[in-house]
Amino acid sequence: MLNTGDILETIKMIQDENLDIRTVTMGISLLECIDSDIDKACSKIYDKIVRLAGNLVNVCNDIEKELGIPIINKRISVTPIAMLAAACPNDNPVKFALVLEKAANAVGVNFIGGYSALVQKGFSAGDEALINSIPEALSLTEHVCSSVNIGSTKAGINMDAVAKMGQVIKKTAELTADKNCIGAAKLVVFCNAPEDNPFMAGAFHGPGEPDCVINVGVSGPGVVRAALASSKDLNISEVAELIKRTAFKITRVGQLVAKKASEMLSVPFGIVDLSLAPTPAVGDSVAHILEEMGLESCGACGTTAALALLNDAVKKGGTMASSHVGGLSGAFIPVTEDAGMIAAARCGALSIEKLEAMTAVCSVGLDMINIPGDTPWETISGIIADEAAIGMVNSKTTAVRVIPAIGKKVGEELSFGGLLGAGPVMPVNNFSNKNFILRGGRIPAPLQSLKN
Repeated sequence: MLNTGDILETIKMIQDENLDIRTVTMGISLLECIDSDIDKACSKIYDKIVRLAGNLVNVCNDIEKELGIPIINKRISVTPIAMLAAACPNDNPVKFALVLEKAANAVGVNFIGGYSALVQKGFSAGDEALINSIPEALSLTEHVCSSVNIGSTKAGINMDAVAKMGQVIKKTAELTADKNCIGAAKLVVFCNAPEDNPFMAGAFHGPGEPDCVINVGVSGPGVVRAALASSKDLNISEVAELIKRTAFKITRVGQLVAKKASEMLSVPFGIVDLSLAPTPAVGDSVAHILEEMGLESCGACGTTAALALLNDAVKKGGTMASSHVGGLSGAFIPVTEDAGMIAAARCGALSIEKLEAMTAVCSVGLDMINIPGDTPWETISGIIADEAAIGMVNSKTTAVRVIPAIGKKVGEELSFGGLLGAGPVMPVNNFSNKNFILRGGRIPAPLQSLKN
């Protein structure tokens, strides 16, 4: 039960500190839509999505009006499409992307995720065809998002898939160069991808999930920053306690919205993802939280330690506030989507190497980073391999979403608009890794995978 003080505090968080529900995501299983006739499969996909998600946006709008809590995005995630493509190997998987786009437009969601493949241990039927089709699929659609899981702690890292994804990212950027390379911003490469992630571009509905489920992602960097700003005399232990209490309050709002959406849509509640998801708006930045702890700029020495504290405190506080926590659940550090990260990258305080170190202690990985358009695909693959290694060895989710800015060089800007934001093109290491990437094969799983 909420008392008057709690209600007034929540209103202040919403009005002054950018508290919002970042996404209500409906996960939908498409396994029953599998058919050797791709046109029949597409027809089944469209019918099921429209039937289950037809009222999703209206329900979210009603919850916004009733509770006064902004719900920024309404999204859908579906079964990895490579699993459906396996049944019709002679057809172009892009047909699936087009029907997902049609369904997204019909129900009015912001994004639909699941044009995905899980290849951490190798390619099965449908995987290679889908991966090869990603550039075309993302260039022809506006709402479709794609992800590929190339590694896990249990399986190791599929280096053939790593090499392939470097090429796919580069080609996707080239095919959407006239749209600021937006295709690459809708494509993420994972290690240890979760099956219940509500955030794009990496959301898909895992094969272990229910037929249909509601997952919610909360967001409140501005609330945490404001709490720290009013408590400047705290020591580090007290800072951690303050963040825990604040994360509890933020996640409680997400739990409330998730339960209401579940009841109104007659769909089971899945999880609350308690990640701190920033936006380009001033006052809604993870980087500014770190700076509130005493750093001159995000990227300064001590940044990784401050981020580790933040991520741990968010998890501890948020877990107590929800009956089921899942997804990614940490602090996001997407460069172009975070006002403080953008500023740090522009002034040179933040480098890709520092960001890589930061990903060892937070969610999710090297996210929304603009790199020079002439970056070789092998270098992109090397970035993926490095990040996957961090995830594999540390038994955590890591990911890469880099955007080769076609025609642009270091220091120039690339803008996507909306939540995807804008940012400078950042330098990458130019020493060649080609011979390493071309070896192929699989990096074996680490010893800690043998826990049975």
